Amino acid sequence: MASPQTGIFALGTAAHAYLEFDLLASADALDVVVSVARLREPRTTIGGVNLVAGFRPELWALVAPDAAPVGVVGFEKPIRGVAVHELPATQHDVVVWLAGASYDVVFDTSRMIVTELMGRATLAHEMVGWQYHHDRDLTGFEDGSENPSIVEATSVALVASGLPGEGASILLLQQWEHDAIAWEALPVASQAPIIGRRTSDSQEPDPRPPTSHVTRTDQDRFGKIFRRNVAYGTVSQHGTIFVGFCGSQGPFVRMLESMVGNGSEPADQLTSVARAVTGAYYVIPTADRLAAFGVEDRL
Repeated sequence: MASPQTGIFALGTAAHAYLEFDLLASADALDVVVSVARLREPRTTIGGVNLVAGFRPELWALVAPDAAPVGVVGFEKPIRGVAVHELPATQHDVVVWLAGASYDVVFDTSRMIVTELMGRATLAHEMVGWQYHHDRDLTGFEDGSENPSIVEATSVALVASGLPGEGASILLLQQWEHDAIAWEALPVASQAPIIGRRTSDSQEPDPRPPTSHVTRTDQDRFGKIFRRNVAYGTVSQHGTIFVGFCGSQGPFVRMLESMVGNGSEPADQLTSVARAVTGAYYVIPTADRLAAFGVEDRL
């Protein structure tokens, strides 16, 4: 299998930035991909910063049809259901995810990238994230308890060998804002059924509440994903940056439909105290395929 962008699996980084770009009307799609590939060779790092780059599925399929996963589409329409909040579609053309030990180097690299892409793409949305108490989100609960081990993660996160786009990954990137006042007004005993786990030990009750987040996103039912979620925000406005990788788009689609309550089953009760404010899909090409666009004779 071709080599994936290793930053997907580089655990333990404390500071993160997610830069989403839109192509300028005058920009050529191939030229933009070449520019992103030349930000650096994807199997190395810049000053201790891991860099993962991806593209709107339709854009990647246009410039690299031989390396495009089949049937992957952008997040172009909101997902509506019986939940209080719809899941918005805020698709952009390019994403660059930076992760490092401290935000100063992430910040410096972010500025460099914005400058390098100037004249071809404009920064449309920026999210800054940070690790919260090792493995918890800002609800206080453990995040990613169903995550596969790093040994198993590649089989979950990457397109399988022999399939179009093998070694690539599909990224679902969402910003979820917490209703901190509503959440913190709830006693812990009322919070646990919303999440579907206990705060103290992350154990799931038996039976699980049908409206709990754990039930509505059950990976045994909908398919396995590999998550790299982090916290973001200020004391007054904060939440979770959902960063999910999978070898196919299907598990994401099924989970999101389940969360909003499409079909005969109830919505995810977590949507009563958290709302998605962004939503986009990106294809994360293999390191090898992306690097091929950066060689000098490409232009």
